[in-house]
Amino acid sequence: MLAEIVTIGDEILIGQIVDTNSAFIAKELNRIGVSVFQITSVQDDNDHIQKALAEAKERADVVIITGGLGPTKDDVTKNAFCEFFQDTLVKDTQVLAYIEHLFANYISTPISDINRQQAWVPSKAIVLHNAHGTAPGMWMQSDGVSFFSLPGVPFEMKYLMVNEVIPKIVEKYKRPYILHKTLVTYGMGESAIAERLESWEENLPPFIKLAYLPNLGKVRLRLTAKGTSERVLVDAMDEASQKLFPLIRDILYGTEDEETLEEVVSKLLTQKNRTLATAESFTGGRIAQQLTSIPGASAYFKGSVVSYATETKMDLLKVPQDILREHSVVSAQVAEIMAENVRHLLKAHFAIATTGNAGPTKGDSDAEIGTVYIAIATPERVFAEKFIMGNHRERIVQKSVHKALELLQKEILKI
Repeated sequence: MLAEIVTIGDEILIGQIVDTNSAFIAKELNRIGVSVFQITSVQDDNDHIQKALAEAKERADVVIITGGLGPTKDDVTKNAFCEFFQDTLVKDTQVLAYIEHLFANYISTPISDINRQQAWVPSKAIVLHNAHGTAPGMWMQSDGVSFFSLPGVPFEMKYLMVNEVIPKIVEKYKRPYILHKTLVTYGMGESAIAERLESWEENLPPFIKLAYLPNLGKVRLRLTAKGTSERVLVDAMDEASQKLFPLIRDILYGTEDEETLEEVVSKLLTQKNRTLATAESFTGGRIAQQLTSIPGASAYFKGSVVSYATETKMDLLKVPQDILREHSVVSAQVAEIMAENVRHLLKAHFAIATTGNAGPTKGDSDAEIGTVYIAIATPERVFAEKFIMGNHRERIVQKSVHKALELLQKEILKI
């Protein structure tokens, strides 16, 4: 069973906003066994919308449209719907009553005729109640194809998708089963993993596919199984996974649907009642930010010194000037001193330190762009490792954050 997503709005096409709606919709559809065949973005233009709807009808069983349902003149979806289905707009009294209720109780500005116009819907449409906004969703059908039109506002779209659209698709259509399992690996490149898994992959059942999804220091391995029997898929996926685990045990850090690497580190520190501090230079506090985005981080994270400038490393982290002169600011020696001193300064069990050259210029060191040192300090020892992370600034930073958490995790597991 196939679906197509059509997003309407010039703001997407000019790059003013990022289309996160399609990702959410696709995930929800996939969860119930509906495969997304295509995602299309079109202008706020009637002719463009008509063409997109006509083409989608030829390809898909379900078409999900988002955007263009606001009260202003540039929102054209309802009129385009009417033209496509040869229909006219009528006033829905229940929708109007709800809009008036919202304005009377939750919206400070007075209701206007423009707002009331949102109660006008195509006469053939089944109205989908939007509990979080004034624009109702709409469901229309043509030659067995279902068209769902939803607001573009993400939290309104999500409510309608989960509470209105998905239940109607489940009730109306017989769908295959689609199962996914995504394993997250760190510390090894895509090609090296593929070589390691070549024999295992060749022996997968034909209805299970493996996809490699590399991104900034990690590679996600996504297994997808599709078929008519859920029990067969579950058993086959479990068997394939059990054979895969021993092959990647040394680089496996969990599943995408369960935990990120920072969540794994967070859980380990909490379970073992240990604390962490960070001293960050070129990563600019990114490690601290990712850790503190997890609720409850105050139980184990003591704090961070973002020692971006060389003088800050000297003044706050007590890196000796002669060490800087002899080895330069981007060196294993400096990284180790940063880690050990921030551990003592903030009275933590563990510490991470980063120093490196993320570019675009070399700064206070002659180290080549992409050269980084990551140090880990524990109650027993301190060590630093050197990495060459490429020449793209953002990738250098994020890959280094991942590598730092990976190194820390290995040390915590030794306890």
